[in-house]
Formats: sequence, structure tokens, C-alpha cells
Amino acid sequence: MSTDAAPSALLQLIWLASPALPIGGFSYSEGLEAAIDQGLVHNEASATDWVVDQLHLTQSRGDMAVLAQAIPAWQQHNTARLQTLNNWVMATRETAEMRLQTEQMGRSLLDWLRNLQQASPTQLACCAQLPATYPLTMALALSLAHAPINQALQACAFGWAENMTQAALKAVPLGQSAGQRMLARLAREIPLAVQTAMHMSDEDRQAFNPMLAILSARHEIQYSRIFRS
Repeated sequence: MSTDAAPSALLQLIWLASPALPIGGFSYSEGLEAAIDQGLVHNEASATDWVVDQLHLTQSRGDMAVLAQAIPAWQQHNTARLQTLNNWVMATRETAEMRLQTEQMGRSLLDWLRNLQQASPTQLACCAQLPATYPLTMALALSLAHAPINQALQACAFGWAENMTQAALKAVPLGQSAGQRMLARLAREIPLAVQTAMHMSDEDRQAFNPMLAILSARHEIQYSRIFRS
């Protein structure tokens, strides 16, 4: 039996969704730690509601919508479209730490693709030239799996949900059983978020969440913290 065949689309999606992917996602809480510091999140229920709201208000209407549009752009080699989407991502990072996150995770994922020879030299060069943010680099990785876009977005969303749940477990703090209940709720919410993202046009796509931006700005000077955002 040959062992040289490439992983199936399903295995590639599982791989990309894994918290073990060495791109540093575990080191960011995306404002959650600041919400805990301000008393807005203080137990399992409030942590779950916070992450679910973030899934629907920012992820599905922002970065997930970019993924839905960038995956076919990579498959069609539409560099102009990729540049436009990448510029939008950069313009919507409202604080220094938000910009740091998308730049750092984009570079780390690009290094992962280069190390495993998952992308062509032309694709890698395009990423480096943009320079690609995390959503654009993840869209490239997902496009190489050749999976349906809705499945690709579900995998990416669940990977994000796992990182956010782990952040809540550490910072609230919560127990492992609470974390599993959080993930169960998020798993039920993700399909709707994916459908929202897939039907989002350029005119509708947005990243307007003033409170999250304020909390991120406060987090940058927070006295005691364990996450980078």
C-alpha cells in the first residue's frame, strides 16, 4: 500500500483547524481577557455568550466572509482580488494588538506552508508580497484542501472556537467540562455563522464592533495579562 498519497480534504481541514497548528493562535484572546478584567465576563454563561456573540458579530461578518471570498480568488489566481481583500483586513484592525495578531499569524502560517511545501512558489511569493494577513494566508491553505467552501469555513471557525474556549478556561478561569459545554454551544452556532459569511457581499462585509476595539485598546495597557490580545 502506498503511503505517498496526499492527505484527504477532510484530514487537511482537521489539520488546519487543530490548535496544535504552530501559528500562535493560543496566545491571543481577542479582547476576552480585557472583558474579564472589566467584569463583563465572569463565569461559564457570560463567557459562552461573549464568544458566541463574537462569532456572529465579528467573525461571520468579517474575517469568515473574507475567507469565503478569498478561497476562490486563490483558486482562480486572482491577485487583484486578493490584494483588495487583504487591504480590507488591514484597514479593519482597530488596535495595534489586533494588527499584530493578523500579521504574526499570517507570517507563521506562511512559514508552515513553505516548510511542508503545501503551496507553489508563485503562491508563496504572492503571500509574501501582499504581505498576507492571517485570513488571506488561511484562505490559501484552505484552497489547497479542495474542500467545499462551507466545510472549509466550518473547520476554520471551529479552530477559532477552540482557541477562544481555551482562553476562557485559562482566564476566567473555567474547568474542562465547562469548556466542552462552550464548544457544544459554538458547534451548534457555527453553521449559521458560515451561511452568513458565504452570503456576505463586499458592501455588507463589516468589522464594526466599538466595544471590542475599546477593550482591545485597554488590554494593550492592562496591568496584568497572559494573552497578547
